[in-house]
Amino acid sequence: MVELKTPGEIDAMAAAGRVVARALEAVRAEAAVGVRLRDLDAVARAVLRDAGATSPFLNYQPRFAPTPYPGVVCLSVNDAVLHGIPTGYRLRDGDLLSVDCGATLDGWTGDSAISFCVGSGTEDDERLIERTEHALHAGIAEARDGARIGDVSAAIGAVARDAGYGLHTDFGGHGVGRTMHEDPHIPNDGRPGRGLRLQIGMTIAIEPWFLAGGQDAYRVDDDGWTLRSADGSRGAHAEHTIAVTAEGPRVLTTL
Repeated sequence: MVELKTPGEIDAMAAAGRVVARALEAVRAEAAVGVRLRDLDAVARAVLRDAGATSPFLNYQPRFAPTPYPGVVCLSVNDAVLHGIPTGYRLRDGDLLSVDCGATLDGWTGDSAISFCVGSGTEDDERLIERTEHALHAGIAEARDGARIGDVSAAIGAVARDAGYGLHTDFGGHGVGRTMHEDPHIPNDGRPGRGLRLQIGMTIAIEPWFLAGGQDAYRVDDDGWTLRSADGSRGAHAEHTIAVTAEGPRVLTTL
């Protein structure tokens, strides 16, 4: 069931979204060669704690996961693109790092993700990140009252195909509100004019993730969480939580 939010509830979600944006900004500022992933998780924990927020990621255990998630951010490096666990791995020059973060504040949740290169990135990696972010904004632009979920999905898929990247409809966007994952599911590819009609008051996370090798196949590590490209190519992930309003899409996970 899709819950429509009031303007006041959307403002409350934006407050949670600002915490997420600050956490992502802090993690990006600290991500440097030699820094361990678990140290970046500690940075995000401090931001949430100082804001009086909690993490919807910590101890989350969906059906596919064998164990609860142990961190407050997902940290995925290079060929890992989603759900990477904060470990003792030390970042290296040229690593492509994807960071996914959520926060719950006063009963409302925000969810967002960024990708960037550590140290000196290659042109190929920078293009992958730029195209993933472009797809995010293309999807957001379609998230208007009266549009269909397929319009959002098709906008994302078109960017991936034009760039020659692999994409998959698993683990796409989703509703956000009182919890991190609500209805509806928003695939990263689809047909315009199809699917649920968007309405004012809907709050959704739009999150493209692309694989540079052009294939859509992926594998999951033995930890049951970390999702990697099957061909070893690099991946990038971008996400914002947005609200459908009378004035158009409103990004909630921003400063």
